[in-house]
Amino acid sequence: MSIFHSMNTTASALTAQRLRMDVISSNIANVDTTRAKQVNGEWEPYRKKSITLKEQEGQFSSFLNIAMGKTVKSGVGNGVKVTSIKEDTETPFKLVYDPTHPDANAEGYVQTSNVDLLKEMVDLISAGRSYEANITAFNANKNMLTKALEIGKG
Repeated sequence: MSIFHSMNTTASALTAQRLRMDVISSNIANVDTTRAKQVNGEWEPYRKKSITLKEQEGQFSSFLNIAMGKTVKSGVGNGVKVTSIKEDTETPFKLVYDPTHPDANAEGYVQTSNVDLLKEMVDLISAGRSYEANITAFNANKNMLTKALEIGKG
């Protein structure tokens, strides 16, 4: 295990949360988009995107398991990684009555994205708080390493 293991773990979380905020920002920016891509020759509204996170497997947890004679996962983390960015195909598009809109159907309804603005704002706040917490952990670790180096000087 490296002296910088915890910094690498925190850095992976910062990267993942930053990507999460980027995806959420894209969802918010496209909340009213009615033409995102063509499917079977028809324009489709923007579909909400979300990321999937997974624990990173690393050699430190494997080393602990071998050293302790266990085959279970250790309690030591190795960070997080983004496994995918998925479009929400389950939630239907919203229908808004606007017969003057160029994308309105015969009944005057326009399909808009399936992004729920309120949920996106809550997710954005959650991602921001997680990012801040990881910065605090990173700075605490940096301060501990600095103090350790100062002890070594004296």
